[in-house]
Amino acid sequence: MIIRTSLEIAMSRNPVSRRSLLATGGAAALALGTLAAARPALADTTEPPAVTPTEALRRLRNGNHRLVTGNSRHPHQSLAVLHRLAAGQHPFAIIVGCADSRVAPEVLFDQGLGDLFDNRVAGNIVDDLLLGSVEFAVEEFHSPLIVVLGHERCGAVSATINAIRSGGTAPGHIGTIVESLRPVVEPLLDQPGDVVENGVQANVRAQVAGLVQRSHLIAERVDAGTLKVVGARYDLDTGKVTLLD
Repeated sequence: MIIRTSLEIAMSRNPVSRRSLLATGGAAALALGTLAAARPALADTTEPPAVTPTEALRRLRNGNHRLVTGNSRHPHQSLAVLHRLAAGQHPFAIIVGCADSRVAPEVLFDQGLGDLFDNRVAGNIVDDLLLGSVEFAVEEFHSPLIVVLGHERCGAVSATINAIRSGGTAPGHIGTIVESLRPVVEPLLDQPGDVVENGVQANVRAQVAGLVQRSHLIAERVDAGTLKVVGARYDLDTGKVTLLD
């Protein structure tokens, strides 16, 4: 015995309904397909080149606002962009950030391939090697903005505080990080407030100052107004990036 559903019976009695349903379904599929095809194009919409520090900073702040409000566009992440960038890159900002897995600049600032020149290491410490990487980007790409990006509850700062207070040493090469941060963090141990947060902000400011003081390539462009170096703090709980004075 063949059991037919009420929908099948109705459609067999009314061919027009069958054709209408198929036509409607086809139109809907076509509309969905068109919408899906349009999404990558929208995601890859490009903005005018950020040729000044102010424009570059505006673009980063707008991107972070999109993240925080749940409106990230994830731009410049298609295969077409990937292929175009194979011929060369022109990042509009240089990021000195922490290696923490939760602090990925392209995500925090809602940017994509070719937008940011990332330099990431635990504690966002600018040693000679990292300074050379930043100077390369300044010379090669003429990026108008450098952002030193720290974040709350930084593990590198916490490890440094623990090592100082316990009088112990960090295992392996982690000690190199501790010794790099010690001059910044140690003077803050007896100050009021959250010592880790104080250390995070003090370290960002110290790295910003060090970039300008230790590099004549950076200092020249800062003096000329074609490059700006700023410090910022990322909030792990809210996703918001705040500039530090």
